[in-house]
Amino acid sequence: MGSKPEYPLLCLENPLLDIQGEGDEALLQQYELKANDAILAEEKHMGLYSELLTNRNAKLIAGGAAQNTARGAQYILPPRSVLYIGCVGKDEYAQKLREACDAAGLRVEYRVDETAPTGRCGVIITGHNRSMCTHLAAANEYKLDHLKSPEIWPLVGQASIYYVGGFHLTVCVPAVMALAHEASEKGKTFIMNLSAPFIPQFFKQQLDETSPYWDYIIGNETEALAYAEAAGLKTKDIGEIAKYMAGLKKANERRKRVAVITQGTDPTIVAVQGEESVKQYPVRTISKEQIYDTNGAGDAFAGGFVAGIVEGRTLEESVDMGQWLARLSIMELGPQWPS
Repeated sequence: MGSKPEYPLLCLENPLLDIQGEGDEALLQQYELKANDAILAEEKHMGLYSELLTNRNAKLIAGGAAQNTARGAQYILPPRSVLYIGCVGKDEYAQKLREACDAAGLRVEYRVDETAPTGRCGVIITGHNRSMCTHLAAANEYKLDHLKSPEIWPLVGQASIYYVGGFHLTVCVPAVMALAHEASEKGKTFIMNLSAPFIPQFFKQQLDETSPYWDYIIGNETEALAYAEAAGLKTKDIGEIAKYMAGLKKANERRKRVAVITQGTDPTIVAVQGEESVKQYPVRTISKEQIYDTNGAGDAFAGGFVAGIVEGRTLEESVDMGQWLARLSIMELGPQWPS
């Protein structure tokens, strides 16, 4: 009996260095940010990063939503299970990302852009809320030719599950679609994450282009509500929204689509294509005193859930794995787990 292929899970998105610091209402107002949100940086936000580093006791943490998810999945899975792809600059921040991923056992195959710096995300922590402001920089320079290169495309062929964060729809849709088509044609699994409310709000056309290929679509309740509004649905019922997403037309009809919506401490909602009932999975309770940082909790959930899919676990088991990893994550600084 042959050994299992290495790197069955391939993740694609935007590698970022998180600059995470304590904030307050005044800082949020200064940069016109909301307490619990994720946006792309504009010119008016460029001073935030030095402000966090200089005055807000900021910590530097390997970030980027799908890179967090990839690290989380590798935390659970056997060595040499997860490969992550994205674009970085040629600088010390990129080296910090490589070192963090290497420590996590995560293989990275970055495209290196010679002109743009590595992307960064300013994370303002206020209580249990986090406001994320992302300057993509080099992360915005990912190209399809890297994915299709002789060094990378064989790794795509070797993987059986593709995970793509919705944030990459602002960067390189052709790369996302290349993975989507490969999954559909070869009977592999394609998993998409909504990532943030602004993706369905402002990148609906790109999101809709990927939807026939979703085997799993993951999001939180805020993202689901933004999706519903963008799609013209006349409901705010999370279960109904999940059912709608699960029921969309599918390219590979051999596998039913599954929509998974997390709701913080409220039950996780799961809808399966063609099934009338919506499942609810209660979240394990955790005291407020145990919560240290919620930044990346959704990424951690996705990491645990996807690890379950890689291992061939049931839907219920995979949701439980996602909730378990998210619970561990919020007791640590940033999207990290106990060593």
